[in-house]
Amino acid sequence: MSNEQLVQQEQATFAGGCFWCMVTPFEELPGIISIVSGYTGGRTENPTYEEVCSDTTGHFEAVQITYNPNVFPYTKLLELFWQQIDPTDDGGQFHDRGESYHTAIFYHTEEQRVQAEASKQELQESGRFDKPIATPILPASRFYAAEEYHQDYHKKNPGHYKRYRKGSGRDDFLKKHWSPVLDQEELKQRLTPIQYQVTQNSGTEPPFQNDFWDHHGEGIYVDIVSGEPLFSSLDKFDSGCGWPSFTQPIRNYHVEEKTDLSHMMVRTEVRSKQGDSHLGHVFNDGPGENGLRYCINSAALRFVPKEDMEQEGYGEYLLLFKG
Repeated sequence: MSNEQLVQQEQATFAGGCFWCMVTPFEELPGIISIVSGYTGGRTENPTYEEVCSDTTGHFEAVQITYNPNVFPYTKLLELFWQQIDPTDDGGQFHDRGESYHTAIFYHTEEQRVQAEASKQELQESGRFDKPIATPILPASRFYAAEEYHQDYHKKNPGHYKRYRKGSGRDDFLKKHWSPVLDQEELKQRLTPIQYQVTQNSGTEPPFQNDFWDHHGEGIYVDIVSGEPLFSSLDKFDSGCGWPSFTQPIRNYHVEEKTDLSHMMVRTEVRSKQGDSHLGHVFNDGPGENGLRYCINSAALRFVPKEDMEQEGYGEYLLLFKG
């Protein structure tokens, strides 16, 4: 790949209801350069948040993503977009009603339009929803960045952001419609007894008697159940605890933390977002800048060597190993 290809930039613009909730699905991904929350598609110039929310401007709340298509193609952005919304709702999104909360894909090129139309048709024919897909595909128009306090709102106000997502009904809807349906009998056949015990019953494997505690290969570790990318060998370190330890996940989006009160202790459990697999726990005694140690069961992981990542569909994460 040439230097020119490496720095190639394009834009994608999506409206998915409240723009606070449309940043985290795309951030931290290889090839994503920036994500800006703002307003587009309306009649007025330089609209304010209050004006847009009053439904007098015709603007949508939206995010504009600058990305490198050679690292993370537009088709993958489309896949992620559909998984963040209720595409059958033509009156808003979840508890947020009104024109400003309508969904839309705004295409910047003819190629994006064709790919968006094909993606929408594929979703309609999938049978995932029993109502028509209502999200329109529209030509991109001028985009106005929202006020600074709206940018990266989930980082500035994490508590309120999480309560808002939950209270709006978005999280429950996405879990119902987009989380994989796990066949427990199939999992028992596919997984080893310890893999099943760890991921499905929140078990713990023995220290120093597992596959990856002393593993040193270059590559990524993915969820043994869902295949979602979780950790990189670049962030792995020897903590001396007998389980594989990492300073951070590849993306915070792919891991969820829950309070664990079992065994007469107060700990923070780590689970995968899509597969809902129990992975392990996170502690505040790590060596990295964030001071975290993700102590993870090998039985919850599958290792994908760097040389196999492209073939197995994780090619965009090869960027982690460059430079």
